[in-house]
Amino acid sequence: MAAELPDDFKCPISLEIMSDPVILSSGHTFDRASIQRWLDAGHRSCPITKLSLPDPPSLIPNHALRSLISNFTLLSLPKPPQTPNPQSLIHLLTSRSSQLEQKLNSLDQLARLCKRDSSIRRRLAESGAVSAVLNCIGSGEPGLQEKSLHFVLNLSLDDDCKIGLVAEGIVGKIVYALHCGVGDSRAVAATVLTSLAVLEVNKVTIGSYPDAIPGLVSLLQIGNSRERKEAATALFTLCSFSDNRIRAIQSGAVPILIQNADSGLERAVEVLGLLAKCKLARDEMLRFCGFLDVLIGIVSNGSSRGVQYALLTLSSLCCYNEKMGLEALREGLFETCVGLLEDDNEKVRRNANMLIQILQGKRKNV
Repeated sequence: MAAELPDDFKCPISLEIMSDPVILSSGHTFDRASIQRWLDAGHRSCPITKLSLPDPPSLIPNHALRSLISNFTLLSLPKPPQTPNPQSLIHLLTSRSSQLEQKLNSLDQLARLCKRDSSIRRRLAESGAVSAVLNCIGSGEPGLQEKSLHFVLNLSLDDDCKIGLVAEGIVGKIVYALHCGVGDSRAVAATVLTSLAVLEVNKVTIGSYPDAIPGLVSLLQIGNSRERKEAATALFTLCSFSDNRIRAIQSGAVPILIQNADSGLERAVEVLGLLAKCKLARDEMLRFCGFLDVLIGIVSNGSSRGVQYALLTLSSLCCYNEKMGLEALREGLFETCVGLLEDDNEKVRRNANMLIQILQGKRKNV
């Protein structure tokens, strides 16, 4: 800004735009803070003319220059960008005459609007935007589908919007994107399900929807790294509801989760920790060759959260199956858990202590 204003507005000492211009007896104007520092340093001459100044020096406010600077600055400031009208953007989405580029731009602007303003999110949810975006998610155009999903994801930041989106029938379109999405659409679709499923009532609705959980399990099997992580996160959120655990198990989730855990996806271990509460899942886990080694590897080298859920899964399995408990003892898991009692994470300490109690019972039976 300083470079665009006249040089006369700049202090001869600081070369910055003056905020409080004052006149010395020499007739020259300086910014008050700058000339005061000059005087405080013991100088008693004008910095420009070198003429002597009276003692004490007088600093006369230059009101005319200050007013000029203020008015010039106001005129020079760029006008803030106008907030686009949401209804106009929605009209562009629904209009048959709109070009693809116009629709993509509208979705970008809608996504930005609802990301930063909760009141706009609520207005958009009530304005018919959702039904317009639903059609875009089901379109065969990759860019339109992905941007629509990002808009829905931002819209779902509010709990009221989460309920409204599900009531509008968004789940079916999200499941469609899980199966048929291109680009990043499948990963974003899984993320939307995670956001919606934060509410308990939505866990029930999403879980009972045909192909929702099977779609996530399929993505966990065939997806890329990001897609598998997002699918596992969505399953973890959904499977805190007990009926969804059964649906996940029946969809073949257990072996796929174990394979992902073995390849380093710790989020898969978290889902296994929830599924291990079910007898059906425990039986599948016990049949999977090498699963104990996978869990012990995570306990030894995983993150705090991975260790927490690996211990939880081991506790369920060792309590349920005598053979698993004895094998865990032979692998030195008891000693590993004793070491974890000093861990910084309280949940790790608690789960390690629980597994120690179970393994101690197995020891007595040996």
